Formats: sequence, C-alpha cells, structure tokens
Amino acid sequence: MIDPKNMPCEEFQAHMADLIGSGADASAHPHVQNCDLCRAFLADLEAIAAAARELFPVQDPPDRVWEHIQSAIQEEEGRPSAK
Repeated sequence: MIDPKNMPCEEFQAHMADLIGSGADASAHPHVQNCDLCRAFLADLEAIAAAARELFPVQDPPDRVWEHIQSAIQEEEGRPSAK
C-alpha cells in the first residue's frame, strides 16, 4: 500500500471526490498536507462549491406546503385532515 503522504497527485486526485463525499476533512489528508499543487486544487474546489451554494441557497418551503403534505398523507391513510 502506498504511503498517503507520498502517493502521486494523480492517485490522490482520483480519490478526492470519494474523500470529500465521505464528509472527511480532505485538507487533513497527509498528501494535501505535503503537496502544494493538491492543496491549491482543493482550495479551488472549495471556492467553487461555496460559490455554487450562493447561487442556489437552500430555502425552507412555507408552512402551508408542509400542511398540504400532511393533509394529503392523512387523506391517503383514510383519516380526516386537520384543516
């Protein structure tokens, strides 16, 4: 097995999506700690992800949406809705 600190950039970058997707702190990976190129690449990816989140912010739907869903479920289950 290759020492993570000494793995080639290509190998690390091939596994980067899985690492990020797992919720692990990719910046703490030994390869990133020792590789300026991959550290910069990771920083660029994080900046792109942050910009994308700003383009499409998560918004909670209004309460009436949840009430409508609950009413539909209750009607499907044969219970009267609490309108």
